[in-house]
Amino acid sequence: MGRIIIINSGILAVLAFLAGEELKKYHSPLVDFIWFVCLPFFTLVFFAALFLVQIRRISSHPVTRNIFRGMRVAALLGIGGLCIAVFWPRGYGAPPRVKSVGIRYWDLPTGSHLAYTLIPAKGTPKPTPIIYLQGGPGGTVDYGLIQIMTPTAEEGYNVYLYDQIGSGWSDRLADIRDYTAVRHKRDLEAIVRAIGADKVILIGQSWGAILATLYAADNPDRVAGLILTGPGSIQPGRPELAGIQPPDSLRLRQPYYSNQQGNELANNIRTRAMAMFATKFGWKLASDEEADDFAGYESRLVNRSMVCDTTGISEARPRVPNGSGEAGFYVQVMTVRSFKSLPDPRPKLRNSPIPMLLMKGECDNQPWGYATEYLQLFPNHRLVIISGAGHGIYFEQPELYLSTIGDFLKNAKLHS
Repeated sequence: MGRIIIINSGILAVLAFLAGEELKKYHSPLVDFIWFVCLPFFTLVFFAALFLVQIRRISSHPVTRNIFRGMRVAALLGIGGLCIAVFWPRGYGAPPRVKSVGIRYWDLPTGSHLAYTLIPAKGTPKPTPIIYLQGGPGGTVDYGLIQIMTPTAEEGYNVYLYDQIGSGWSDRLADIRDYTAVRHKRDLEAIVRAIGADKVILIGQSWGAILATLYAADNPDRVAGLILTGPGSIQPGRPELAGIQPPDSLRLRQPYYSNQQGNELANNIRTRAMAMFATKFGWKLASDEEADDFAGYESRLVNRSMVCDTTGISEARPRVPNGSGEAGFYVQVMTVRSFKSLPDPRPKLRNSPIPMLLMKGECDNQPWGYATEYLQLFPNHRLVIISGAGHGIYFEQPELYLSTIGDFLKNAKLHS
């Protein structure tokens, strides 16, 4: 009887694992049930039977007994190796951080302590400042981005770039469950009040576009214009939009690398456990320092999917005079986790009069269907496809990126 329990529970544990892996490809709602109920149950039954059932009761045959003794040794070694792989801290080669020159801080009523950079306007500032919202969640403001946005400031705009809570030089939260899309929106509302502007222009890259629309839905009178580049799906997401094919006339194409490839290359059993402990239980398996070190390493691999020409981006972390802060791991996984619980902003955004520029690279890794929803919700829009660019347009086409933004700022009547 003991041998039957051991063999059957072992087989069922393996089948549960394989079923979870297969169903994950289809985003099945059964994945959590299989991995967090079935797999642990069968695994515990297997180990309990293997170690608690006496060998002499398993079989009277010496060879069979030795096989099960060997299984016990192998199981102990496997458990030990697994514990080391999951719980032993690791490093990912992050160089020493160098704080940016001219960095400032906001202490917001939301409780967030945020690092920001102001690129001051040249001459008399226009009444409508620009706030740049970087991608991620968990992306950072770096020296290259500050350089890219400097010409816009020279056109008379105060340009604010900030590290969202949990990333860069901004504070990390003690309770990672507080990293939510709603928290980011409230931080942005507090920032607009802090800079004292009646209206602002929001530039949102990828996740930054999602955040910009969440803000615009609740604060339409405070938004003079939206500039969205490579926008991610408005949240909560509509998976069916990913299947919409772009018109042939746009000549869009897939990048050579995908985000999934970068994630698979970067992740290991510990980082997957870090994400699971965070999203399922709200626990930090690793310190912020280790987790953010990994986030920077992962982003270097994922960034290969952000370009048309893969020679246009280096996997090495740039060492620049002004430096940058670390990408945020926990803010990324927890903010994404919060998307499903967001109230749908679409009813508030429908037929919005806010002028919108949507820029999309020829090789953008975000599905075309995501962009169509922005175009439908904001009828006063302009769509520009940038040839020879991927998800990060300014990586490969900085001049076109700036000139397209400049044309929109001049012609969209944003200051009336």
